[in-house]
Amino acid sequence: MHFLGMDGGGTGCRAAVSDRTGRIIGRGQGGPANINTDVEQAAENILAATRQALGNSGVAPEGLVAVLGLAGGAMGAARARLGGLLPFARTLIVNDAVTATRGALGPGDGIVAALGTGSVFAVQRGGIIRQFGGRGFLMGDEGSAAVLGRCLLAQAMRAADGFAPMTPLLADILTEFGGIEGIIGFGNRALPAEFGALAPRMTGSDDPAARQLLDDAADHVAHVLTVLQDGGALPVVFQGGLGPWYARRLAGHWPIAAPLGNGVDGALEMARQSEEAS
Repeated sequence: MHFLGMDGGGTGCRAAVSDRTGRIIGRGQGGPANINTDVEQAAENILAATRQALGNSGVAPEGLVAVLGLAGGAMGAARARLGGLLPFARTLIVNDAVTATRGALGPGDGIVAALGTGSVFAVQRGGIIRQFGGRGFLMGDEGSAAVLGRCLLAQAMRAADGFAPMTPLLADILTEFGGIEGIIGFGNRALPAEFGALAPRMTGSDDPAARQLLDDAADHVAHVLTVLQDGGALPVVFQGGLGPWYARRLAGHWPIAAPLGNGVDGALEMARQSEEAS
């Protein structure tokens, strides 16, 4: 028996195949694998990455125990549709935050705070992983780069109306976007990643508006982590583009740990454990 671990999201997927001893026999990459967006395309890309990982090993896809950590993996209908398109001997499809957490923490207890364009949190206690947040730009993702960018644009419009202090950064934003109408036009068409591209202008700034928005975001993340700690002192692994900034900002609150591995590592570990338990 061989094992397939995969980490897939909106920009691509990565795969690795190992034998029973954990020896990696091949790795592969494919296109986007967000099953909340396009299940059929995700299936094609998953199979392409799998074939690349298998290479000339002689192992057939039908002989693989697979754990797939995918964006959209918490959606039951999408999981069911994808499962019917894949040839593996056994398949477990989970959200990519679950496999990222197992990869980052190994079997140990801890918290993962993934803060990039979006945001999601996960806690592992006694080998059981629970995910929190990750509800997308419109309904959640507080503390993320996309939400920070959106808040910056909203604050610039408030300042233009006289409802908030005008600062150099807000004035620059208004000029660059063509005033309030330009910001509204951008907001009507922009993707979360385009909002998120504004976040580095804030994290590297001493502007009062940037500091206030970052203070609010850090307070939110600190509150989430305090609730998830539940009175404990679990190690926290910060991931994503904003992870290092939050790690510095919140240092001293809880133990901060480096990740042990990535989402592919976590998926492979889960696949091997599923075989041991069967």
